[in-house]
Amino acid sequence: MNDLVAANAQAIGQFLEDHKCKDVSILDVSAECSWADCFIIATVSSVGHLKGVAHEIWSELNNLGLEVANRHKNPAGDGWELIDCSDIVIHLMSSELREFYSLEKLWQKREI
Repeated sequence: MNDLVAANAQAIGQFLEDHKCKDVSILDVSAECSWADCFIIATVSSVGHLKGVAHEIWSELNNLGLEVANRHKNPAGDGWELIDCSDIVIHLMSSELREFYSLEKLWQKREI
């Protein structure tokens, strides 16, 4: 992962923590994944929290100069929102879905 991607990932991680997301993890998946360099995984407390964070993050992504491949006006109410910024993929998940899918374990928790 290059320095710009790492710096953007850290900025997004801080944004998520500032917006009350829990257990924010930044995983370096560049060695195992051909379509992304890192995943950012964060736990949201409710569907309302998920929708609020997903709505607010657009301005942060724009400020960082990141393009989003899957911009949704209304995030799904299923407890998981994936935001694809090409090199960075953001997963906003409920605690139940995060525990069930265990992305950190799947990707061997290569935190940066």
